[in-house]
Amino acid sequence: MMKSSVFMILLVISVMNMILLGFGYEYDDFSEDSEGFIKLFHQDYSPPAPPPPPPRPPSASCQGDLGGVGSLDETCEVVDSLNLTESMYIAGKGSLVILGNVSVSCDVNPGCEIGINVTGEFSLGENAMIVAGTFELIAANATFGVGSVVNVTGLGGDPPEQTSGTPSGYDGAGGGYGGRGAACLLNDKKLPEDVWGGDAYSWSSLQKPWSYGSKGGTTSKDGDYGGGGGGRIKVVATNLIEMNGMLLAEGGDGGTKGGGGSGGSIFLRAYKMTGSGNISASGGDGFGGGGGGRISTDVFSRHEEPKIFVHGGNSVGCPTNAGAAGTFYDAVTRSLTVDNFNMTTDTDTILMEVSYQPLMTNIFIQNLAKVSVPLLWSRVQVQGQISVLGGGTLSFGLSHYALSEFELLAEELLMSDSAIKVYGALRMTVKMFLMWNSQLLIDVEGDRNVQNSFLEASNLIVLKESSTIHSNANLGVHGQGLLNLSGPGDCIEAQRLVLSLFYGVNLGPGAVLRGPLENFTANAVTPKLNCNSQQCPDELLNPPDDCNVNASLSFTLQICRVEDILVQGLIRGSIVNFHRARTVTVESTGTISTSTMGCTGGLGKGNVLSVGIGSGGGYGGSGGSGCYNDTCIDGGLPYGDANLPCFLGSGGGNDINTDSTAGGGVLVIGSLEHPLSSLSIDGSLGADGGSYAENLDYKHRGITDWFQGSGGGSGGTILLFLNALTVGESGILSSGGGQGTPNGCGGGGGGRIHFHWSHIPTGEVYQPIAIVKGNISTRGGLGGNEGGAGEIGSVTGKSCPKGLYGTFCEECPVGTYKNVTGSDKELCFECPSNELPHRAYYIYVRGGTAETPCPYKCISDKYHMPHCYTALEELMETFGGPWLFGLLLLGLLILLALVLSVARMKFVGFDESSGSARAQGSQIDHSFPFLESLNEVLETNRVEESQGHVHRMYFMGQNTFREPWHLPHTPPEQVIDIVYEGAFNQFVEEINALATYQWWEGSIYSILFFFAYPVAWSWQQWRQKLKLQRLREFVRSEYDHACLRSCRSRALYEGLKVAATSDLMLGYVDFFLGGDEKRSDLPPRLLQRLPLSLLFGGDGSYMAPFSLHNDNVITSLMNQVCYLNSRT
Repeated sequence: MMKSSVFMILLVISVMNMILLGFGYEYDDFSEDSEGFIKLFHQDYSPPAPPPPPPRPPSASCQGDLGGVGSLDETCEVVDSLNLTESMYIAGKGSLVILGNVSVSCDVNPGCEIGINVTGEFSLGENAMIVAGTFELIAANATFGVGSVVNVTGLGGDPPEQTSGTPSGYDGAGGGYGGRGAACLLNDKKLPEDVWGGDAYSWSSLQKPWSYGSKGGTTSKDGDYGGGGGGRIKVVATNLIEMNGMLLAEGGDGGTKGGGGSGGSIFLRAYKMTGSGNISASGGDGFGGGGGGRISTDVFSRHEEPKIFVHGGNSVGCPTNAGAAGTFYDAVTRSLTVDNFNMTTDTDTILMEVSYQPLMTNIFIQNLAKVSVPLLWSRVQVQGQISVLGGGTLSFGLSHYALSEFELLAEELLMSDSAIKVYGALRMTVKMFLMWNSQLLIDVEGDRNVQNSFLEASNLIVLKESSTIHSNANLGVHGQGLLNLSGPGDCIEAQRLVLSLFYGVNLGPGAVLRGPLENFTANAVTPKLNCNSQQCPDELLNPPDDCNVNASLSFTLQICRVEDILVQGLIRGSIVNFHRARTVTVESTGTISTSTMGCTGGLGKGNVLSVGIGSGGGYGGSGGSGCYNDTCIDGGLPYGDANLPCFLGSGGGNDINTDSTAGGGVLVIGSLEHPLSSLSIDGSLGADGGSYAENLDYKHRGITDWFQGSGGGSGGTILLFLNALTVGESGILSSGGGQGTPNGCGGGGGGRIHFHWSHIPTGEVYQPIAIVKGNISTRGGLGGNEGGAGEIGSVTGKSCPKGLYGTFCEECPVGTYKNVTGSDKELCFECPSNELPHRAYYIYVRGGTAETPCPYKCISDKYHMPHCYTALEELMETFGGPWLFGLLLLGLLILLALVLSVARMKFVGFDESSGSARAQGSQIDHSFPFLESLNEVLETNRVEESQGHVHRMYFMGQNTFREPWHLPHTPPEQVIDIVYEGAFNQFVEEINALATYQWWEGSIYSILFFFAYPVAWSWQQWRQKLKLQRLREFVRSEYDHACLRSCRSRALYEGLKVAATSDLMLGYVDFFLGGDEKRSDLPPRLLQRLPLSLLFGGDGSYMAPFSLHNDNVITSLMNQVCYLNSRT
């Protein structure tokens, strides 16, 4: 029954708009039981078919009727002015020329017609004039000279039947045709747009207008003071129209006592048009201005633009409400223009039909024009653009019955300093939507049948200079390109707002996305918050992918399937969701907030004392207690899951108070299946609870109010499904509790913030998933006076894998390990100290330490892993530890020292001459004949050396540190004849000095003797060898052989030789002849040498057994002895 009543009312309103209201009547002038209303309702309001045109009268003659010169079949020139008393039809096969300053008038009766149909040229000379109610011209070419005028202003005949262009009553309203006539508002209880004069008509023929304008109304019963309606002008030229004059079909002026007439009709058709004249079908001025007429041009080529006017007339009675603009239609571009020439008006230009075959290309509404489509269902579709510019207004539906549905389809919708108003639901599909200081307002009035509106722009939506898209119901804004709200004042808001399918949404500084509205009145389409539900809405965790506006979902603002979102302004809502986005960047000026948008009640609602003092709401933490005179009441309790929060914050106690506080809302970014790739925050994300102080001015409170109040609301939910997070130094994530009133109300508990990481890299591929330099807070709100503060809420993250801990899954500190899943820092256990070598330290490992032993490194490269031992220590450990290794090494050293000592003493000799001689001799293989000569040479050298040998003088001492070698100062008698005694003594002094050891050499030997005898023995052997080498070097190259008498020996540094036995204990000096001695007794014969003294080396010990030294000299002497024995 209710639906049928509503339908009846809507049908009546539509009928009234189309046919009745133009008479000056208003909605309140009709009632359903009035006789006039019923009579009008039962009439047939469809326009009748146009009657066939009347037959043409006979053509006037050039000379007889026109007083001209010539013939209409050739050229007829009108040379004198004519005043016609009736309509005239002029036809011929020639041309018609009206000379300059000639006038042809037929203004006796309105609607007088002048028709001209010539095959040739038509020319209206300079300053010539044609005045009539209708002027119709058909010619090959038409020329309108400078200053010429075709004027049908105020001379229109009767408008079409069943139209309401002429207002009734005595309000002095303007007439209507292309636009409504203005009516001055006399009743302050009505809105200006609800009152108008004559209504528009013939909208279906705006492409070829051919109707008269309507007469204006009057203000007096005594007379009809309204201006006449405009007439009709039609010019059809086969080739060219040269327009340098004026074509006027304006409405007549009504003065101060009558309304202006509406403009008439002008239709031009030609292949080409030139000139810069004026073409006007404007409304006439009057007490209420007349509406504009209709102009249409069908000209293929226009090289110059004539000025075309279809604006409404001025209203003397209400200067700010001129008549509505008429229409101008360009048939070539299929463009409709409604231009009111910057004349302010509250009166609409009605569009009841828009051509679909063919489709219009463009619609321009500009310069303060107001266009209305007052239908329950309407569709405007164009191939090009719809432009609403320069203060223009486009409205759809009925303002008092916002139940209509409107479809708008275009390539582009451009708005500049203008407004579009939709009373009902909007379905808009464009490629580009640009707004500059403009408003798109959608008013639904709470009807569920038209609660959803959709704006779809496939390429671009841009709002600039405080532009607004506003809906008091549900609004979906869809696109495939970019949505850009550029700066301050730019706003998209609705009770439930969905933005979807854009590749990018940019919200500039000061711009706003809001859902629901602020300070709205609750109605059927207001989002309902499920404040008492204990079930988490499934769409918060797994939103549907269709991204449609759905009133059954809990979201009040959703941004769905948008690649990149840049927030430099404000996004505010009760339950805000970002679904299937890739990146969200919140700059330092940006805010995403659900603060104070939660429940005034809720699961954690605060409690109230009997005096009206409330406690704080609870959620993540308990609300603060409310106290008065030492009597307290507990705050709201926590609820929900800290590891997957999804509930609204709760209000403080005393929620029946109109100033009660609300908890924070819910902000969800990402979802379980589609987490956000990256969230960067330099601005703020907030879900704070409300504070009672924000809603009340304590300076103006009454005494009764002072003992009442509400606790702070609890913080809400911030739930983030992420891959990576960056919070800059200025970034804030807050879900804090609100403050209680100073009279003792409790503070709200903190809310809940949860980071649900979609992928946490571990091990070698680990990288930080969060870089947080800003502030993350779930603080509790402060209480007033005795009131308690709310508890802190929760900040949690997804459980971290092994090696990572904390909300942001950071690596466990160096020196700890974590081998379980979880986020608590206590799960990072200290590494066992017994597993760390004393020369090692723990090192950083990418992804943290997941198992023991914890990774470490030696303090220096000279130590080797895994025990950080030196090479020697590793060797010790290999052989069972330092004690066992020491024993083994000591035994090995002793054995090795013994073996080396024995081998050294047994096999190493220092008598190079003898040793080499023996070696060389032993190596000769006599089986090879060619080596026999080498053997003979060696034997010869040995014999020559022994023949020059005089005497061998042995060193005294054992060449030890205690008994170094030394020679006696007295030369032996065997060499007394070949040396100088004084020089010999000097030679002995130098030899003995060189043979003496330093004190420190003996000291080192003594020390090593007690601790490592083999080393001491080796030290002594090394020093003895060096001593022998030093003595031999001295005698061989340093000493000048001054002790020898032989000049040859002194010159060649020959005659002396130092040698020693292999054990370095027995040393000697051999004396040889120089070869220049002239004595026959030298060298001594063998018999003179007898007996020979041969000394044994060694000391008879195991280490140095006695040994008979043998060399070339002794060998030669022994051979001589054997030779003598064989002779004897």
